[in-house]
Amino acid sequence: MLSSLVTHVTLNTRTGPLETMAEITTPPTIQPESQTGLQTGLRIDDLAQRAGLTVDTIRYYHREGLLQPAERCGRNNVFGPEHLERLERIKALQGRRFSLAAIRALLDERRESLVDGIFADVGGRSYTLDELVERSGIDLDLVEALRAGGLLRDPVEYGRDAYDGDDLDLLRTMAELHALGLPPQALVELGRIYADGIEATQRQVIELFATGGDLPWSEAELIAFQDDAANAATEILPKARQLVDYLHHRTIQRLTLGAIEHGVDTATP
Repeated sequence: MLSSLVTHVTLNTRTGPLETMAEITTPPTIQPESQTGLQTGLRIDDLAQRAGLTVDTIRYYHREGLLQPAERCGRNNVFGPEHLERLERIKALQGRRFSLAAIRALLDERRESLVDGIFADVGGRSYTLDELVERSGIDLDLVEALRAGGLLRDPVEYGRDAYDGDDLDLLRTMAELHALGLPPQALVELGRIYADGIEATQRQVIELFATGGDLPWSEAELIAFQDDAANAATEILPKARQLVDYLHHRTIQRLTLGAIEHGVDTATP
């Protein structure tokens, strides 16, 4: 009898501390997304909090056609995971200094790997035109002539809201060529020739990847080609640049030699 009483008291004495310990050490249960509201729908203020944006910004994106409409649930408009994913992508593209018009177009491209590959080098420091002129040390009139000739394009044409380091490097190169003795009119004409030639060439390249060009593809073959090229765009572009550099170098050698053989006085650009 005494033994049973001791056992009963001991068990009861241990129960309290053990339960308290369990409450302290057991981590809080993490509810699945379906219970936290992401799958069942978020109100706009909840979406803004999750995306790290303001409600006004989300409404602005919707007005600009960047964000798909919310779904109606009773009296409320609700947003789902696809809205949050799209907002994250918008923020990422804005961080790379794309304009809203460019973001709208890029968001509609189903091959995200293609976009990431083609625009992988977009980002970094941005410059106004005045800053380009100041930092490159080139004359403003020459810069305007290079713009008119199609060498220095408006950044809006390639989806940016400002110039970047590549544009600055271009103008510094032109300034160095001028310092080597090339007069401004020759620099402008050289820029126009290259701009026109590259424009025509790249249009043919884009046509090949966009429509298959003049090759006899089946529909399945063309889709597979386009998907494979999009997925490998990051690796393909550096190889394509090597191809262009090789052809540029060899073509100059070939044509210069031919000009010399025919007695034409020439200087290699």
